[in-house]
Amino acid sequence: MGDIVLQLRDISKSFPGVQALDKVRLNVYEGEVMALLGENGAGKSTLIKVLSGVLQRDEGTIIFRDRPVAYQSARQAQEDGIAVIHQELNLIPKMKVYENVFLGHEIRGKLGNDKNQMIAKTRELLSRVGVQLDPKQTVESLSIAQQQMVEIAKALLLDAKVIIMDEPTDTLPDEEVASLFNVIRELKAAGKAIIYISHRLQEVFEIADRASILRDGRFIAESMISQLSMEKLIHMMVGRTLDQQFPYEPGEKQKPALSVRHLSNAHVHDISFDLHKGEVLGVAGLVGAGRTELAQTLYGLHPWERGEATLLGEAFQPKNPHHAISRGLYYMTEDRKRNGLILTMDVKCNITLSSLRAILRRGAIDNKAEKTSVNEYVDLFNIKTPSIRQRVRNLSGGNQQKVVLSKALMTQPEVLILDEPTRGIDVGAKKEIYQLISELKSRGKAVLMISSEMPEILGMSDRIMVLHEGRKKGELSRKEATQERIMKMIVSHNTRESETDGAKA
Repeated sequence: MGDIVLQLRDISKSFPGVQALDKVRLNVYEGEVMALLGENGAGKSTLIKVLSGVLQRDEGTIIFRDRPVAYQSARQAQEDGIAVIHQELNLIPKMKVYENVFLGHEIRGKLGNDKNQMIAKTRELLSRVGVQLDPKQTVESLSIAQQQMVEIAKALLLDAKVIIMDEPTDTLPDEEVASLFNVIRELKAAGKAIIYISHRLQEVFEIADRASILRDGRFIAESMISQLSMEKLIHMMVGRTLDQQFPYEPGEKQKPALSVRHLSNAHVHDISFDLHKGEVLGVAGLVGAGRTELAQTLYGLHPWERGEATLLGEAFQPKNPHHAISRGLYYMTEDRKRNGLILTMDVKCNITLSSLRAILRRGAIDNKAEKTSVNEYVDLFNIKTPSIRQRVRNLSGGNQQKVVLSKALMTQPEVLILDEPTRGIDVGAKKEIYQLISELKSRGKAVLMISSEMPEILGMSDRIMVLHEGRKKGELSRKEATQERIMKMIVSHNTRESETDGAKA
């Protein structure tokens, strides 16, 4: 056991309506890999942002190398010896490798930056992690694994004592994962402390020395990996019960609204399922599972390479979103601010944006019909806005989400795909969204609901389809589904075996 190089004691952080961290503690040891584990929403990202100076904690103490620290920025933490390698790599593609490594820390000579010295030092740093690259290459010419090595070289340049890796293998093929693990072992041998965040639990058992588990923003346990089994680890990650916030009502099974068989493209592989009228089919999976890609393929945003489908009994293969909407399928994006709303436009225009043909009269918008329709949705969803002419960017997150949902429903869909329908909204607004989903179900609408929140999936779904790395791992009925069973299905290597574990559509 190495010495403790970093300690977080009783760290708390809240946002409006959300207690993201509640007295979390973490110990990080010299020359070890500490796996920081938890479901999506457990608080891992918030904890790392607090640790690295991106966010300021509300309470608690951070002790780094035997002294209390209070970083005011990510740069301050970096210069003190804490480096973060994000899932989305923080590199500038058009710049050269050595320029990225030395960005903000350039070596100066008499006539400006000493290019030759920076190139030589970059080559030395890359060789320390076993990579032979031309430092004069542009970053965009590198593979993802090579770009990660550049990030590690940046950390070594600043002599980082703690290196945080956030989902480092998410986009890597197996052979490049093995290379990354060799580099991590070299870093350990050099006395570096690694915080390793991953949803791939098999990898955790291969590379980590110990694990710290978070759940619902709270510290659950710290344990040596050698003392854990897969079952015990999963139980610590997901061991919570549902409360009464989910207004679920069972419905009668009706005929399929959407049937998909062997759907495949660059993002999803051989996926088949049925979605019935009056049903909520939950889609569970971890980061990189292919959930959003499946939804976008059904919406015509990605081409189909293989497979077939029927929508309301007729053949369906959308060419684009407009085609999907015209056939009765609507996809509500997970990123409402970037893809779901035009923030500078008002509530009225956002709600009618996908349904302009319904309010056209002789080639022009019927203002009276538009206003009547929009007010109906404002009343139905209890959208809190001083006026339908209010700009959407001035609304709360929950009310913005209701505007997106109103826009979706105004297209009169029979199949509604909801991608992270409660992301970024408070508890009260979440319950209102759940009630709206239940209302849609009672009207016979078919809902495909994607969510990273396991309680939400379990609380609202009639059936659950589990995806992992673009493949279907199986289905579970509401009665069969538990958090542990879903996690076991996700980490199972044998797809056929896991599918027999669940109910068939």
